[in-house]
Amino acid sequence: MTATTVDIGTSPDGTLVIRPHGSLDDTDAVDLQRTLVHAIRHTRPLRLVVDLIEVGELDPINLGTLAAACHLGDEHQVAVFLDHPQQAIADRLASAGVPAHRVRDVGTHTG
Repeated sequence: MTATTVDIGTSPDGTLVIRPHGSLDDTDAVDLQRTLVHAIRHTRPLRLVVDLIEVGELDPINLGTLAAACHLGDEHQVAVFLDHPQQAIADRLASAGVPAHRVRDVGTHTG
């Protein structure tokens, strides 16, 4: 992912927010994985939010990466949340084993 496909920021309460844009496919997989692993293992915020509001499509590799990030966050005491996914993406995340409490504000996609 390049700077034009993802925004990273910190909210006033210290939550790290990663907001990818567009469709996440196999060309984004390595960069998304590196970004999430670095955030969880090295930055170690109390909360990490991956805001999916601007993600239209999510391929199986990136789906697995998001599911794994939730588990990795648990191991490193970082609460990982996946916010604003489209309903279809939320359903796929659930099928991949992402706990329901990690997926928030489903279907509030505006794009």
